[in-house]
Amino acid sequence: MAQLQHWIWLTTRKGLTLRGQQLTLSYFGSPLAAYEASPEDIAAVPGLVDREREALAQKDLAYARATLELCSDQGIRILTCQDEQYPQRLLAIDCPPLVLYYRGTLLDFDELPVVTVVGSRNASAYGLAVARKMGNQIGACGGVVVSGAAKGIDSQALEGALEAGGYVAAVLGNGLDIIYPKSSESVYQAVVNHGCLISEFAPGTPPRGRNFPQRNRIMSGLALGVLVVEAAKQSGSLITAGLALEQGRDVFAVPGNIGIPSCEGSNQLLQEGATLVMDGWDIMREYAPRYLGQVHEAQKETPVELPQPEMPELKVATPVSTPNRHKILDFSAKSAKIEKNPGSNGENGIDIAPKRNYIDLQEKISALTPDEKEIAAALIPGACQVDEIVELTGLSAARVLASLTLLQVKGYVTQMPGKRFYLNIN
Repeated sequence: MAQLQHWIWLTTRKGLTLRGQQLTLSYFGSPLAAYEASPEDIAAVPGLVDREREALAQKDLAYARATLELCSDQGIRILTCQDEQYPQRLLAIDCPPLVLYYRGTLLDFDELPVVTVVGSRNASAYGLAVARKMGNQIGACGGVVVSGAAKGIDSQALEGALEAGGYVAAVLGNGLDIIYPKSSESVYQAVVNHGCLISEFAPGTPPRGRNFPQRNRIMSGLALGVLVVEAAKQSGSLITAGLALEQGRDVFAVPGNIGIPSCEGSNQLLQEGATLVMDGWDIMREYAPRYLGQVHEAQKETPVELPQPEMPELKVATPVSTPNRHKILDFSAKSAKIEKNPGSNGENGIDIAPKRNYIDLQEKISALTPDEKEIAAALIPGACQVDEIVELTGLSAARVLASLTLLQVKGYVTQMPGKRFYLNIN
């Protein structure tokens, strides 16, 4: 316990990157040795930049000790990369987390057929039903489902596995003492009762946008393969799939409706060589020879009627170029105008935007604040909820909400049903 405070100290140094943590631990051998190192010793660590050396020079343990107390009060356990129980599968990835916080029963990931299931927060009714069915079938076949705990595909996959009596794990992009989103509270508790919640972020860490891409390497690293159920282009799910390939994991995808944007990314994965799957056994049969007696084909169930999304009306229009939401916007006079036509996810018309008067953002961009420009860039491809904007921009939720309010007052942004925000662009 005495050295745990030094592990927390090392992994919570502001300015010290994941790579810097790895270099420091490799050089000194332990966080305690790094903590006790002199400025001259720190200067000798190869590969560190000045701000990282300055971070290591800060020797205050108050935050680490407070974190230990909070973990004790809330039943949160701490696992370091030097502990015997630390998953070897995870340890083998690039920049594995030096510390894992968990609640519940830590699973023996190295001895289990683990499949990570990811997909859109705002999936279609079809995607949600498929995710639940896949999670259920993986669990019924003897597999373990890993996912996030967000609404949408993540929570549906976890709940499906739990219904089958399977074990699950949820990897979070925030501290384990924070329920995010609030609607996932029941999922959190169910996961703790039948597996574990995991995070590399200390208790009290809010769900910042930059945390989730970082979290994704853990989700893929714990698994043998990653299943993408429904994902848009440039989504976090595709980041997870890319990490899985880098880590030598299998990548599976469910074919989706070509008429809806939320399936474009997962369909693209199939084009690029991901394994097409139509039920959980398609995945688990890949691992059955490795886990004899543990993985088995589940008893055939009554076929599930999956909802079929309506096909959109086909219209011929002049092609327009849609900027990447992660790129800096070009609002110069030469920049092409972008037509916006919000679609529907086929579920109660929730994403159907009301009629509105469009504004010419080309003329107004100079009047926007830096935060407003970031949010405008995130909304160019289509409507988003607040948590998606946070993830795309890296801004805090408070800053996003404040700027969205001002953008609505100015008439640049419209809130649609379902608490989705849409950019008015002519």
